[in-house]
Amino acid sequence: MHFLHLTRRRTPCRPDVFGSTLALAMLLCLALPNEQATAANAGLTLAEAQQRALERSRSLPAQDASIAAARELAVAAGRLPDPVLRAGIDNLPVSGSDRFNIGSDFMTMRRIGVTQELTGSDKRRLRAAQLDRTADKATAEKEVAIARIERETAQAWIDLYFAKQMADLVRQQITQAQLDLDAAEAAYRSGKGSQGDVFAARGRIGAAQDKASEFDTRVRTARSVLTRWAGPDADTALVGLPGMDQVRLDPGSLDSQLAHHPDIAVLDRQEAIARAEARLAEANRHPDWSVEVSLQHRGQGYSNMLSVGVSVPLQWDKKNRQDRELAAKIMQADQVRDEREEVLRAHVAEVRVMLDEWRSGRERLARYKRELEPLAADQSAAVLAAYRGGTAALAEVLAARRNELDIRLQALQLAAETANRWAQLNFLYPSGRSMPPSMNQPEARP
Repeated sequence: MHFLHLTRRRTPCRPDVFGSTLALAMLLCLALPNEQATAANAGLTLAEAQQRALERSRSLPAQDASIAAARELAVAAGRLPDPVLRAGIDNLPVSGSDRFNIGSDFMTMRRIGVTQELTGSDKRRLRAAQLDRTADKATAEKEVAIARIERETAQAWIDLYFAKQMADLVRQQITQAQLDLDAAEAAYRSGKGSQGDVFAARGRIGAAQDKASEFDTRVRTARSVLTRWAGPDADTALVGLPGMDQVRLDPGSLDSQLAHHPDIAVLDRQEAIARAEARLAEANRHPDWSVEVSLQHRGQGYSNMLSVGVSVPLQWDKKNRQDRELAAKIMQADQVRDEREEVLRAHVAEVRVMLDEWRSGRERLARYKRELEPLAADQSAAVLAAYRGGTAALAEVLAARRNELDIRLQALQLAAETANRWAQLNFLYPSGRSMPPSMNQPEARP
């Protein structure tokens, strides 16, 4: 680290020239824009990033395959089981002079037949319905995946958008810290400042540079996350920050609205599957019969034979088998129902907290824009004017400028947090999905 060579030797100094130069430099610094400039006709909007993420996703085609597979299985489950072809040899001698001779003994028969299980139409319908409910669940899970992709893409886009602005503002703080150091060194050389002021100014440069490293890391991290969703060419200028003053929620009817949330819909479908399994268990209390028809071919001189048979499972312990299976399926359905209710309550509470944080962030951000930022800018201008008139010290001018930059950075950080809350709330549902009737009126601040 470079340190000043401190001596008590006086050197010629022209405070008037120094003051004018410093004031000009500070005016140029003050003239820097408060917001990051973006190209008007080029760049990646939030909606475009989300569309890219949906197109690149492989989880959505996987969900489509799961839905199609369940639908195909539902069709197959509604059909009778395949008939069973049976063939064999009955009563083949294994000893004596006729052993292993198929046609010499009148009892030896070559047999061929078909067995068909006669599954009841109600059981087949219930099995198909169970698989249809499985397909419905996969459809709901696809909705969950779409909402998650849109939500996480939006958060990544917002993180990168604001991280770039904050990184630019921190670089302005480094420039301001360098001005502080130049002023402190000049004041020390002219005998109007102390060595401690010089070291303090250098410390502010180091702190600003460290903060710049932190925000540069944030930019790289946010860029990597956005690239994961929107693709490797997503590292372009981000433009078109959407309006974040409204969300598609009505705080007065969150319970009814969130009952249609994709996560809750998945549990609804899971309960429907469990209820279908319970109905199938009820149907299984009545056994399926099987019918067999076979033809026995005997040796020359002996007549061929036809056999017909029926097989019926004997449910001799129904109360400990079929009845207990039915009871278990009913309890499993009740379990899913209760879990759904618990998840819904937790979800409503979580969304209420996010709504409160979003509204509080908007109010605080409006206060920053309406009061704190203009006051900090006015203070910087007033102190600079007083310095030009000789009624304020240079240190006061620099401190006012530092305060202005700090206020702007705090406002950007608050804007990023509020925007993230907006993304979490606004993309609880897929953006292209038709909302429940109570969600047609967006929540907005009066």
